[in-house]
Amino acid sequence: MKKEILQDRAQDLRKKQAPAEIILWDRLRNRQLAGSKFRRQFIIAPYIVDFICIKKNLIIELDGGQHMDAKSYDQKRDSFIISKGFKILRYWNNEVFNELESVLEDVLRKLEK
Repeated sequence: MKKEILQDRAQDLRKKQAPAEIILWDRLRNRQLAGSKFRRQFIIAPYIVDFICIKKNLIIELDGGQHMDAKSYDQKRDSFIISKGFKILRYWNNEVFNELESVLEDVLRKLEK
């Protein structure tokens, strides 16, 4: 995918965040978690990741029901991103809705490693 198309898509995703993304972003933004800077809808061409802490090479992905049918795509995507030196944390949307503090504690543990 061309760079301009990816940039437009990332910008569109930032404008149209899913409810779980809004909730998690509210807790990650402005260095609220361990002073770590996160960015959202970040391009690692040819993919766009939900949240990234570049300094820690840590990516957070939130998955809704559509990911049940996209396992092979997610595996291919994850393999590519991991090959670039990143760690990926995946959470289901319902974990953010129902267990936000546990999700944040898990992210914090990974940030502190």
